[in-house]
Amino acid sequence: MHNPYGHEEHFQAQLPSGTMSLDLFCRPGWSADTLFSMAQRRNPRRAFLFVSKVLGRHIPCPPSLMRKAFSDLADRIPAGLPGPVLVTGMAETAVGLAAGVHAVLRARGEEAILLTTTRHPLGGELLCRFEEEHSHATAHLVHQPADPQLRDSVRHARTLVMVDDEATTGKTFLNLYQALREAGLDQLEQIVTATLTDWSAGALAEKVAQPVTAVSLAAGQWRWTVAEQPPLLDMPQVNITARGSQPLNHLAASWGRMGVREVTRLLHTPAPRPGERILVLGSGEYVWQPFMLAEWLESQGARVRFGSTTRSPVALGLAMRSAFSFQDNYGLGVPMYLYNVDPADYDRVILCSETPASAWDPAFLAHFPQLELHEG
Repeated sequence: MHNPYGHEEHFQAQLPSGTMSLDLFCRPGWSADTLFSMAQRRNPRRAFLFVSKVLGRHIPCPPSLMRKAFSDLADRIPAGLPGPVLVTGMAETAVGLAAGVHAVLRARGEEAILLTTTRHPLGGELLCRFEEEHSHATAHLVHQPADPQLRDSVRHARTLVMVDDEATTGKTFLNLYQALREAGLDQLEQIVTATLTDWSAGALAEKVAQPVTAVSLAAGQWRWTVAEQPPLLDMPQVNITARGSQPLNHLAASWGRMGVREVTRLLHTPAPRPGERILVLGSGEYVWQPFMLAEWLESQGARVRFGSTTRSPVALGLAMRSAFSFQDNYGLGVPMYLYNVDPADYDRVILCSETPASAWDPAFLAHFPQLELHEG
């Protein structure tokens, strides 16, 4: 296997459903152990999960490490891309990663717009929708920006940067690309895929007309061997793309679902005590402004971890040391989860919400003795 990165690693994990074997190359400063671990999905469509250690989704993470991953990945994207540059991130896992990549591109002067996918209809016109067939929640929506200038920039985008935590086959990227083309984005000249780990072996480049640049912090190939008697996987009903019964506050459209050029830190909290142990939690797709709050707290001398609730159903074991299940705060009637969080590890837990405090499951709130609920 050609080595375009750095050191080579071999990795193997035994899951109840089978054995995962990996050969990969990592960028300097990164390794398989720093980037991900493995877990068992509760999903018969794909029984394994690469669990990122740098996204603050399933495993709480220091904001500084997250920012390093965002920046190192974005730095791999070529400069001087034809603009406008449309940056899209896959809900829910990669919306924060896409926002981090977008911030780097803006800082270096690119004419970049952030427009993430979502599973929450916000009203108004949709630009497109597409499927992620292997996911626990297959449907993705892309909203048409309400602002006329943003809408025009998206329509005339000449570079498309698609961001996800990992690319396994490249099919989801292809589905999004095709949906955007069918929606009228016919001026694309360059395609970039940006992932933490890339297992797709350049598959997208063989299926699109434009030049494709694939950047990642690690790349390689995997082999999945199914166990002789794999367990039956029970996947909860989380495949819902709908407006819930709970209203969303003004934060819902301020960070990428409706398109933005810049995202500002709108959340504030009292300065921490030196060394205070703080967990900042995002909720579902709403993670970028909570992350910026966590980053500020870390800069003030606190010992901070950032995490998030998720609708992703994952079995205990390997990367998943603990799981807490509760009713979702959007009024969709689906279970949500919080993984790898022990409340005793923190002096303060800040839960950042884009729904009213009354929408949260009382059992979830009672799980944290030192909870501060932030509604923006």
